[in-house]
Amino acid sequence: MTISLRSRWAFLPLVLALGAVSLYFLRLSINREAQPTLQHAPDPDPDPPKVPVYKDIHREIAPPLPEYFPLAAEAQSPSDLPPVPSWNRPPDPHVPEQTRLYIGFTRFWPLLQQVVVSYITAGWPPEDIYVVENTGTMDANKRGLLTTQNPFYLDYHRLTKILGVNIISTPSLQTFAQLQSFYLSEAINKNLTYYFWSHMDVAVHSHEDKEPFKSLYMRAVDVIRETQSPDYLRNDEGVQRKWGIQFFAYDWLSMVNVETFASLGGWDTMVGYYGTDCDMYSRLSMNDVAQPVQDAGMVYDVTNSLGDLEVLYRRRPTTQKKEEPAAGKRDDDTSDRNAGSSNSTVPTTSTNKAYLDSTEEDSIGSEAFKKLAATLEQIQQDKRDDKDRNSWQSRQNGGEGEPYYYDPDGFEKALQMTIGVGAKINEEKWGHRGCDIGAVGLKEGDQWRVEHDWTFDDPPGKKMKMKMKMKMKMKMKMKMKMKTRRWFPSF
Repeated sequence: MTISLRSRWAFLPLVLALGAVSLYFLRLSINREAQPTLQHAPDPDPDPPKVPVYKDIHREIAPPLPEYFPLAAEAQSPSDLPPVPSWNRPPDPHVPEQTRLYIGFTRFWPLLQQVVVSYITAGWPPEDIYVVENTGTMDANKRGLLTTQNPFYLDYHRLTKILGVNIISTPSLQTFAQLQSFYLSEAINKNLTYYFWSHMDVAVHSHEDKEPFKSLYMRAVDVIRETQSPDYLRNDEGVQRKWGIQFFAYDWLSMVNVETFASLGGWDTMVGYYGTDCDMYSRLSMNDVAQPVQDAGMVYDVTNSLGDLEVLYRRRPTTQKKEEPAAGKRDDDTSDRNAGSSNSTVPTTSTNKAYLDSTEEDSIGSEAFKKLAATLEQIQQDKRDDKDRNSWQSRQNGGEGEPYYYDPDGFEKALQMTIGVGAKINEEKWGHRGCDIGAVGLKEGDQWRVEHDWTFDDPPGKKMKMKMKMKMKMKMKMKMKMKTRRWFPSF
């Protein structure tokens, strides 16, 4: 068969393409033979494990707390303690009125012990005092599983078996507003028409320099009886005004009307800490509910404990010399300014008896009383002068490895964050910044319906400082009102 010249040229590209393909595979084969054979090359290494970057934390655990009440530490029963001063002793049998007093506790045992002892020695029956343990440590304190450097430590045995007061434990850690709601709930469940509550960072005593004399407790009972009068807060037209709370030095000690608080929905638990009192008391005012200022005795806002709480029992020596009352040394204070009897050797039981046998009751309104009042006033002044007035809350930083341990620094940081969120919620609720909610035209029903009355954002921290200043002004204003009615240390 004869192939034309045109057909030959048509096959040429095909021949060249086949040659190029053959050359490519030949070269590939040569390269493979020239390279070493790799058998099952491993997969690339996985990412290395991530390592957290830790903060630079240097924490020195403070030593165990000193003993601020040696007689109680050695006591085996209430009879080992000095008796309550005769002029403060509560009536026996008990007054017909209910006088339940709630004292909440979260941190710093020395102040709790002091406030409890001060109420007992001012005449409050121990069986009417209810310490509300709000630590979040379940039954750890009851079982004695926490050490004194754990912020949530309290001496369960001493409170219940030696001092004779009651303890109620919250099921979990509560905010301030939740704790107030807990008091209200307890009162409702116990069919109480009123109850008292106190801050734990206070110390109290009776007016020993005021005549006719009545103990702090009996003056509080008088207020109960006053509120139960058929004509209490009744005006000339015969209209009787409701009351919501009786202030004895702002709410450092106060008496709550259960029905009135419940009718207004109680405390706003969304506003956990600062600002929640402004909200509650402002709503009382908006609903024309009275909040009278009363006087029962001296109530000091304190940051530290007396050196030896025995001084509150008002004993004077007959054969031995006792040290004057001194403010207990702060655990973070290396000076000797407050060094006192808290560092004395804990006496034995026989020493307790010897002490009681060798002392006698002091006289009412004595020089020792004046020194005690001056010491408590100085502790209160120290708290006012402290830029961080609640520094007592973070003095203990131990407890690691103990049940329900929570890092103390982390707890404080989380608390401050929670406080800030609550303050922000209160601002949004009322459209207003500050505690003067009722003074800017707001009324009941305006909650969550009002636009902001500010047009700028304050720098971080300024709002909280303003709230604290407003709260302190409110307290001072009430103190000044009381000053016209009774003796009170100057502010």
